[in-house]
Amino acid sequence: MEEGKEGLVKHVLIAKFKQGLQSHEIEELIKGYANLVSLIPPMKAFHWGTDVGVCNMDEGFTHIFESEFESSEGVAEYMAHPAHVEFADLFLPQLEKVVVIDYKPALVRL
Repeated sequence: MEEGKEGLVKHVLIAKFKQGLQSHEIEELIKGYANLVSLIPPMKAFHWGTDVGVCNMDEGFTHIFESEFESSEGVAEYMAHPAHVEFADLFLPQLEKVVVIDYKPALVRL
């Protein structure tokens, strides 16, 4: 195995929103998250989705958010950026459960 693109780091947040949140409220939070890519230069891409699995191993998590950065330093800059801090202060209290993982994609050569 070898690392993929030089320096590339993926920042993954897996979440379960609190009960009682309306779908339009969740949609607004997702739009706010997606907007960070236009406000924070090190954030190069953003993708999200909901669990569609049939294996019943989601542990109650419902949403996944993935951001892409060119380096670990870019993730650190993102975390400290005022736009991220302000958004996190709105977003995180709406979550019942959250897991965050940063990783460097690896390529498996067969």
